[in-house]
Amino acid sequence: MRKVSVLGDGGWGTALALVLLSNGHDVTLWGRDPEKMETMRRTRENKYLKGITLPGNLKLESDPEAAVSGTELAVLATPSQFMRGTLQNFSKLLEPEKYPVVNVAKGIENSSLKRMSEVFEEFFASTENYVVLSGPSHAEEVAKEVPTAVVAASKNPVSAEKVQEFFMSPSFRVYTTDDVTGVELGGSLKNVLAIAGGICDGMNMGDNTKAALMTRGIAEMARLGNALGGRKETFAGLSGVGDLIVTCMSKHSRNRFVGDMLGKGFSLEEIREQMDGAVAEGVKTSVSAYQLAQKAGIETPLVNAVYDVLYLNRSPGEAVKELMGRSPKQENQ
Repeated sequence: MRKVSVLGDGGWGTALALVLLSNGHDVTLWGRDPEKMETMRRTRENKYLKGITLPGNLKLESDPEAAVSGTELAVLATPSQFMRGTLQNFSKLLEPEKYPVVNVAKGIENSSLKRMSEVFEEFFASTENYVVLSGPSHAEEVAKEVPTAVVAASKNPVSAEKVQEFFMSPSFRVYTTDDVTGVELGGSLKNVLAIAGGICDGMNMGDNTKAALMTRGIAEMARLGNALGGRKETFAGLSGVGDLIVTCMSKHSRNRFVGDMLGKGFSLEEIREQMDGAVAEGVKTSVSAYQLAQKAGIETPLVNAVYDVLYLNRSPGEAVKELMGRSPKQENQ
């Protein structure tokens, strides 16, 4: 039994805490709101994982120092746009030179256009033990021990293998890679494309449209990701194609839900009201992805269309018409 700290009490952080707990580790789940954590202690339930009972031996903590004291693995599970604040809270408490620190947030910071590993580097001199864990893995299914496969990426193979050891279980399979950039970008960009997939659903556009969007989305994700330093083959793996498929198709996907509601004519403000505080990473990441593509000079028509619908008041119908009316291309373009 080893001490593990999961920093972030959302559905994903909670699901991963359950995986680690089932593997026999001593797990503490941290959340910043003492009142919410007390409610979870009393009810043994997280509102983002309805129907899942939190075992009595899962420790729930709101004090940062108590949450990470003696830990041998830390998991960063707050949404990407809040990651900087979390790192500020724990900058003097975490010791990444001694143990792996695993990021599971999927997004690109709006203010800096930095990936989470780059934000992490601002706070810690030692980054050898930084690992990103990503792949097609909805919290609702992971918490129910539905068979799932993900990838752990680190520039230090030993750190990736340690994380693999901590998380591997009969229902949770972990592969390893050293392409941190590719895995982070795949996990981030697929959320934007999943909003587009949801728009297809909301507009009742059919299987042909959804298949075309996903296929061209994979090409777009790999093109931009490769230009930003990721390896093309990474985008054909679990953190690229795999995560794109599940996020575009699943009833659990918050990003697909946002797109579905946009396609039905709801405004972003109305959609947020219905989500009860849940975060769809693609809404914010679409801004970062759009700006990164512009900066790199990479053509990203689908990312641009999502950005236009979310922030420039373009109707989904207009966006589809423009996409279909683009000049003829070779498929590899």
